[in-house]
Amino acid sequence: QVQLEESGGGLVQAGGSLRLSCAASGRTLSPYAVGWFRQAPGKEREFVAIINWSGGITGYADSVKGRFTISRDDAKNTVYLQMNSLNTEDTAVYYCAAHPSYSSDPSRYDYWGKGTQVTVSS
Repeated sequence: QVQLEESGGGLVQAGGSLRLSCAASGRTLSPYAVGWFRQAPGKEREFVAIINWSGGITGYADSVKGRFTISRDDAKNTVYLQMNSLNTEDTAVYYCAAHPSYSSDPSRYDYWGKGTQVTVSS
């Protein structure tokens, strides 16, 4: 079992930045791809970013490409999501999830954190 815990969310003005962390416990994250997903009120959970097991392959939703950067530090058993140039449409609960395979489909993920709220004010 892999336990995941997100942190780093909060309230930020439009144009600002936040860095989210996804810390794992129970098992090492190194064999897993890790994805970030988000869910806004009244909307379905959507893919944001993904990083493969080695960190050599990353992928992003079109809506965040060029603004968000995913990275991992396996020594710290943590994956990060650096979010820049935030806008009000980025407001959501952000979740990290782990899976052995590289996939942007949230239904394939076995392990999830409880989420961290990101609120962007105009």
